[in-house]
Amino acid sequence: MARKKTTVDFEQSLGELQQLVERLESGELSLEDSLSAFEQGVVLTRDCQQALSQAEQKVQQLVEKNGELSTEPFDGAAE
Repeated sequence: MARKKTTVDFEQSLGELQQLVERLESGELSLEDSLSAFEQGVVLTRDCQQALSQAEQKVQQLVEKNGELSTEPFDGAAE
């Protein structure tokens, strides 16, 4: 089964976020660099939250039909 783009984007964003946190925690960044990293972290956090929200909505759309689980189409453009 091939991985979907959103999964890869989520994992990539989460990895970048973890690296930013490590850089911020190191205390070696200037104030300007810290602020820039923080801003980037906020954007990455929002991206991850949106991906998780969409995944949750897909899971909620699972329905049981004739004893088997199937999914219904999901239109992610609702937000």
